Amino acid sequence: MTRPPYAFPDPDRDYSNGAFIPQADSFPPKWNAAAASFRDSLGPRAQINLPYGPTDRHRFDLYRPEGPPKGVLVFIHGGYWMAFTHQTWSHFAAGPLARGWAVAMPSYTLAPHARIGTMTQEIATACRAIAALVPGPMVVTGHSAGGHLSARMGCADINVSVRRVVPISPLAELGPLLATKMNDTLHLDPAECATESPARHALRPGTSAHVWVGAQERPVFLQQARLLAEEWDCPWTAASDCHHFDVLDALTDPVSALVNTLLA
Repeated sequence: MTRPPYAFPDPDRDYSNGAFIPQADSFPPKWNAAAASFRDSLGPRAQINLPYGPTDRHRFDLYRPEGPPKGVLVFIHGGYWMAFTHQTWSHFAAGPLARGWAVAMPSYTLAPHARIGTMTQEIATACRAIAALVPGPMVVTGHSAGGHLSARMGCADINVSVRRVVPISPLAELGPLLATKMNDTLHLDPAECATESPARHALRPGTSAHVWVGAQERPVFLQQARLLAEEWDCPWTAASDCHHFDVLDALTDPVSALVNTLLA
């Protein structure tokens, strides 16, 4: 495995996940294959590419449990706001679905075609569309950039009805990304960092939160998770022996600590 040369400080190295995960390139193909198989296995309980807006990126899949849903879990995908669709992650609905919860997975417009603030508003619109289809409480989670967007759904400035947010490996403070090469695509500026950093917002009254991260992730992701938990005065968990990619595996197990935390 080839890693970037060390330099200090080096924000690009700080936020480089794949360079520190063995066989990192093998994960997306495995996710896509498992996701397709999972969708096929559900038959009519999988409602595919439901619209919440005008473009192909404004779509979500909705997976329904066998009986009346206890509520709905919304999972928001990562990819540094620049990659993937909702259909790469379908199989991670398995744990909550087995517990009787519906699971919705939206896409959103990616950079450079949208700024992060636009993505936040798109996900809020998706959550309202999902709530109209599934009665009961809504829990929002997401991974990495999706962790950021799920955290934004818990912020007091966003008008959505969410009972609980569980950001997984979230980017909670965007300021450090100004110094990264990825900002050539994201086009963040200090004003947007201020408005779109969950750690700079209050947690909405009546919404609970728990921050989740892998204990073997890059140090900045542990710092980001702890920062958000401290700012929101909520619990946080560093899951042992998990890195930035396999931290999601617990979502497939209905009795995992992560699923228990989501549905608490």
